[in-house]
Amino acid sequence: MTTGVPTSPSTVRPRRSRLRRYLPLGIAAWLVLEIWLLTQVAGVAGGLTVFLLLVAGFAAGSVVIKRAGRRAFQNLNEALQRGGSPTRGGGNGLMMLGGLLLMIPGLISDAAGLLLLLPPVQKAVSRFAERAFDRSLRKAAPGTLGDAFQQARIHRPDGKVVQGEVIREDTSREPGEQWPPLTR
Repeated sequence: MTTGVPTSPSTVRPRRSRLRRYLPLGIAAWLVLEIWLLTQVAGVAGGLTVFLLLVAGFAAGSVVIKRAGRRAFQNLNEALQRGGSPTRGGGNGLMMLGGLLLMIPGLISDAAGLLLLLPPVQKAVSRFAERAFDRSLRKAAPGTLGDAFQQARIHRPDGKVVQGEVIREDTSREPGEQWPPLTR
């Protein structure tokens, strides 16, 4: 026996966001473009040159990530010794992202990683990201985290809660016996 709101037979699926719709297509196009560009460069400069470029990009990316991580850890230690919180900015996260893009094989990702290592580009990207984050926070409904979880459960088609009671009648057990039997 179940109680609750009856579901309509023609449930409307929630609309997918643009990001969820076009991100796989964008990643596939990016991968095809990276492979095409690598084959073009290999045709002009040779396969060994492309291999050395990829190895150099990986090595440079690992050095950048290590350096940015050390700087972030040093800033955290200094802030904790002062008794405050770490200063905002510094570009360590964007430097790590640039290093990660350098480590990914491909020339387009290397170019994007090198661009993220430039301080003016870091400032522009951080301002854009901060504005986008502020806009999304303003758009969000006020309330507690529990309210947000409840709203997410309400709007998910598989998150329905059906209230009911399960009554199991099993006559094969003794009246005071617990099931499953407790052995401890």
